[in-house]
Amino acid sequence: MPELPGALDLGAYLERIGFSGPARADLETLRALHARHAEAIAFENLAAFLGEPVRLDIESLQEKLVRGRRGGWCFEQNLLFASVLEAIGFRVRRLAARVRWNVPPGTVTARSHMLMEVEVAGEPWIADVGFGGQSLTAPLRLEPGLEQETPHEPFRVVAEAAAFVLQAHVEGEWRALYAFERHEQHLADYEVSNWYLANHPQSQFVTGVIAARAAAGLRHALRNARYAIHHRGGRTEKRVLASVEEIRRVLEEDLRIPLPAHPALDA
Repeated sequence: MPELPGALDLGAYLERIGFSGPARADLETLRALHARHAEAIAFENLAAFLGEPVRLDIESLQEKLVRGRRGGWCFEQNLLFASVLEAIGFRVRRLAARVRWNVPPGTVTARSHMLMEVEVAGEPWIADVGFGGQSLTAPLRLEPGLEQETPHEPFRVVAEAAAFVLQAHVEGEWRALYAFERHEQHLADYEVSNWYLANHPQSQFVTGVIAARAAAGLRHALRNARYAIHHRGGRTEKRVLASVEEIRRVLEEDLRIPLPAHPALDA
């Protein structure tokens, strides 16, 4: 039967990420989906970089991330993932966060990032498949102070006043990714930040190329011509890509992003 406009095609999504087991609203399924999504669907901003619209309705998300096998940024990734989890039977609360990663201390940023609180067996867990080069590759129990292993770095959530801060253990120290509260957000809330990030002339997503993908035991990260492979345990390989052909190869082969046929892409 053909898919109704605006409806989630769960089977197509599961095929996209390579998930073939029974999909139940339990922790085992959540962990498997989280890991496979992070490996299969890259973080990337090519649409905004090329001046194309970044749409957040479920049909546009499926057309781009599932059928088109492209990647996307936090709102695209996590709105799709939230819809998938709800279709399976999870209870999901959509949240927003203020980014602290690579932000000067004391700077208060806008709530420009999306994450999710997922209920599993009556307990809250954090899920987030859209934070670029530091995207979670496993859900985290929402228990302040608890250090939790993932397929990549250890993470923890710490309490701070009326908020929580997500931290990753990177290069021997705990570094903050973002601060969030448990207030539920709606699509209209995300649309505002999404438009700003895709259109403001000073947005990092408009002025350069950013892409990342997690793989077994490592992370690929591209920022303009700077390409890095971060290995679990701390070793990092870095190099500067010297040509359009090299950048294309990294995006297509290492990041697994089918490049859009846009006349201005190479330029």
